[in-house]
Amino acid sequence: MERGSVREVFSVFLKLGLTSFGGPVAHIGYFREEFVVRRKWLDDASFADLVALCQFMPGPASSQAGLGIGLARAGLPGAAAAWCAFTLPSALALVLFAYGVLALGDALDQGWLRGFKLAAVPIVAQAVWGMGRSLCPDAPRITLAAFAALGVLAWPTPLGQLGVILLGGVAGFFIVRVSADNVSSGLSSGVGRGTGAFLLFLFGVLLIGLPILASSFPDRGLALFDSFFRSGALVFGGGHVVLPLLQAEVVPPGWVSQEAFLAGYGATQAVPGPLFTFAAFLGTVMNGAPNGVWGAVLCLFAIFVPSFLLVPGLLPFWDGIRKMPAARQALAGINAAVVGLLLAALYNPVWTSAVRSPVDFGIVLVGFVLLAFCRTPPWAVVILMAAAGAAVQGLSGAVL
Repeated sequence: MERGSVREVFSVFLKLGLTSFGGPVAHIGYFREEFVVRRKWLDDASFADLVALCQFMPGPASSQAGLGIGLARAGLPGAAAAWCAFTLPSALALVLFAYGVLALGDALDQGWLRGFKLAAVPIVAQAVWGMGRSLCPDAPRITLAAFAALGVLAWPTPLGQLGVILLGGVAGFFIVRVSADNVSSGLSSGVGRGTGAFLLFLFGVLLIGLPILASSFPDRGLALFDSFFRSGALVFGGGHVVLPLLQAEVVPPGWVSQEAFLAGYGATQAVPGPLFTFAAFLGTVMNGAPNGVWGAVLCLFAIFVPSFLLVPGLLPFWDGIRKMPAARQALAGINAAVVGLLLAALYNPVWTSAVRSPVDFGIVLVGFVLLAFCRTPPWAVVILMAAAGAAVQGLSGAVL
């Protein structure tokens, strides 16, 4: 890729950060149109190779692809510029929404806010359906996904979710067969293998060391950083999959209420940019310091730190890794387990916490039809469902 300026990278990604609705899959489409077709910063083969790497590693695939493009175009400053421009618009919008939620206080269950919570149901359902079709194309992977969902529902803890992901990788190695892919990397990161190895080592140190530090030193800020770092480091499959991990981290300890969690998740679908900016909402509405703007900055930064380390760390080694059959098989198993993880989250907490009446079910059904069959943009569905919740409350004169 031809080198460019940091300002150029920032301006292009800012436009995408303000207009890229639709979630990770849609973002990849926006990126291809902008950087392959229009600007020709890289060719289709290089872009496909970068997307494959982002699917291989944990974390938000679209944000990581943006980091990789910024890195290749303008080095590490370009990667930082790409992340800031693509992420901060939606993060700021969610912080403002969070302050609105806090201002509501006891009125948190108003009809329009309940509509936001209901909107999470069809959005996660569509994600399960779409990911299941692409990541579970055969009986072994469908079976693996089903057992993963059962495992997470039976053991609903962060450790249980991590165990399901690891067992999915082991099972994939033994039971999944994937075709060979001989496409080599055509994307130069400008990062040497020595630097990449150091970044991967640092990722491992933080993944292992932060929980030890958090248990040894009872500091709330350190505990939050550890929780959000692990969520960003262990999420395979994109933004929607972070839902069960974050819910298990922040709701049981009482850091965030279930109502606020689902309302924020619904609102996240109505803003452009990466879904991982949900962390900024959670940091703002935390019960107890650090919260507010400082909490938003801490949680947002923590959940993206793994991507900052993994993208430049793995890119120099990617061409060799992706040709290893064992790595491809394990990744296929992990992806199938991720579908099961998201399926379990669709039931609990999304469905059990949001759908409480036949009217709720009807609103959810209409929302799913609009998303899956009418191709309505997710942000529009969220707004319509919020309005439906407000309208139903107005007609009934009671909270749903």
